[in-house]
Amino acid sequence: MEPLRQSPSPCPSSRPSSPRTPPCEMFGHVGIEAVLDQLKIKAMKMGFEFNIMVVGQSGLGKSTMVNTLFKSKMWKTTVPGFVMPIPQTLQLHSVTHVIEEKGVKLKLTVTDTPGFGDQINNDRCWDPILGYINEQYERYLQEEILITRQRHIPDTRVHCCVYFVPPTGHCLRPLDIECLQRLCRTVNVVPVIARADSLTIEEREAFRRRIQQNMRVHGIDVYPQKCFDEDINDKILNSKIRDRIPFAVVGADREHLVNGRCVLGRQTKWGIIEVENMAHCEFPLLRDLLIRSHLQDLKDITHNVHYENYRVIRLNESHLLPRGPGWVNLAPASARQLTSPGPSKACRRARDGSEDGF
Repeated sequence: MEPLRQSPSPCPSSRPSSPRTPPCEMFGHVGIEAVLDQLKIKAMKMGFEFNIMVVGQSGLGKSTMVNTLFKSKMWKTTVPGFVMPIPQTLQLHSVTHVIEEKGVKLKLTVTDTPGFGDQINNDRCWDPILGYINEQYERYLQEEILITRQRHIPDTRVHCCVYFVPPTGHCLRPLDIECLQRLCRTVNVVPVIARADSLTIEEREAFRRRIQQNMRVHGIDVYPQKCFDEDINDKILNSKIRDRIPFAVVGADREHLVNGRCVLGRQTKWGIIEVENMAHCEFPLLRDLLIRSHLQDLKDITHNVHYENYRVIRLNESHLLPRGPGWVNLAPASARQLTSPGPSKACRRARDGSEDGF
């Protein structure tokens, strides 16, 4: 007996859309593109949040670099000739400002790590940094698991960590390797060569290649990771970025007059080093990555990968006890859990999914 045949649908749009299903033919203007305007209006009302952490030894220009990135006085730079006392232990300082540009408001939080790598014994000096990062994940998680929670959960999670490598010209130090191996499993890490004007062009390129070789040998997977490239355009753009990482940057928060125009730069006896001139340094590449092209992607990967890894580990370790709809009993995180992140499995899942053809 011949099976029953279903009658074709009058319009393909009645079925769920898929890559193999062509869109339904439209016979007039509907106004679907207005959704973009609605999203823009809603986003403009809520504003945006971005949290960045700078890690590196004292004297590498972290505060100046942050001021240069956002063209504002986020941190007060020290007076030339005044020597700041070196902290006895690693301390973390956070500053929050609201920056507005053309009606777009950005709530920016910058966390500095004075005292990192400045001691004779730097054993486990990364623990306070990892503890702070995971503490922000824990705050978000504690708010998220509430039955009655805020409509907009305050996001204090670190979206990007800019790691300043000293311009030694040789290779990564053991301290840098140990710290980067732990940080890249917990947060998006963007390494930069600090004070790149102290190196010649040839020394800078050779130093970059040695650092890239060190990261490959020691399994340091910095942002942007290959396994998160969604399409061919992302792959092409991110491949160019990965080839230039770590960026050789120079920071400056003073303007100088060069050929009749004001530029940000550093005055030397040989001339002015222009911060935004690609022939002098790669600061424009860092700015474009953090602000103009990948800011939202940094936030998405923080939420969907790093925070999700932390959330899964915490829920598995906390002995879930259901006590009604939406209730979980989550014990507070211990100090060991905050400073010992588990291995990230997001890249492995992404590769498995790509092999399955999805």
